[in-house]
Amino acid sequence: MEPDAATAAFVAHRNLLFTVAYEMLGSAADAEDVLQETWLRWVEVDLATVHDQRAYLVRVTTRQALNRLRTMGRRKESYVGPWLPEPLLTAPDVAEDVELAESVSMAMLLVLETLAPTERAVFVLREVFGLEYDEIADAVGRTPAATRQIAHRARAHVAARRPRSVVSEAETRDALEAFRRAVETGDLQGLLDLLAPDVVLLGDGGGIKQAVPRPIVGADKVARLLIGGLARVAGGITMEPVQANGRPALVVRLDGELDSVVAVRIDDGRVTGLYAVRNPEKLSHMDRETALRR
Repeated sequence: MEPDAATAAFVAHRNLLFTVAYEMLGSAADAEDVLQETWLRWVEVDLATVHDQRAYLVRVTTRQALNRLRTMGRRKESYVGPWLPEPLLTAPDVAEDVELAESVSMAMLLVLETLAPTERAVFVLREVFGLEYDEIADAVGRTPAATRQIAHRARAHVAARRPRSVVSEAETRDALEAFRRAVETGDLQGLLDLLAPDVVLLGDGGGIKQAVPRPIVGADKVARLLIGGLARVAGGITMEPVQANGRPALVVRLDGELDSVVAVRIDDGRVTGLYAVRNPEKLSHMDRETALRR
């Protein structure tokens, strides 16, 4: 393969390949590593033997992501506190693709975390990227018939756990603004009115930054923890709206320095999930927009 031809083909599909890897892994750092591994294999290929470059690259990326996903499973077993996906600062065009935005949202990535590795790969490739079953089967090393069964099982699993409806960007933005206003002003009742009775708060500090060591469940507990915790913080806190993972989110800064990213899950008009990523190792992609593609 001529180096220039290899580079041009890889660059043309890079954003797609990153999106595939990220949706399978929930980690931008690991997705970047997968792309590097894919590139190293790609430059060894005879271009004349590749009939569909996109399909070939997606297949290699999927295989590498599956290998990485199994390794990550062992890492997560020793992770300190709850593990949350790595947030990405995304461009407005991601939000315009409603299906893509939902698929990379923090809420959906957490649902995908409950799938087995092969189920996750099949679901992502079929439901998000629309690959045919024979293409997916080739990527995951199963027969087309087995792949159909895996897809059916994964769809049922996700359907039982995903948000009950697609929430508009405006509704999410309004909920985050109400959340910000209530927390900053110490409005306990205003926060309780926003939170669902069974809301769950997850905080990811990775053992580096202080965060809740286990899920906090219930509107009263979550509201009092947030307002009480903010009152004890020394320093100036600001909350800024951003687009993260294709959805509105909040960037929290402490004395001007990036401290955390907060995302929400909304069901039936109320916040059912609050996700705060504080681990600084997971915030490196919040200083520049990441291009995602289907």
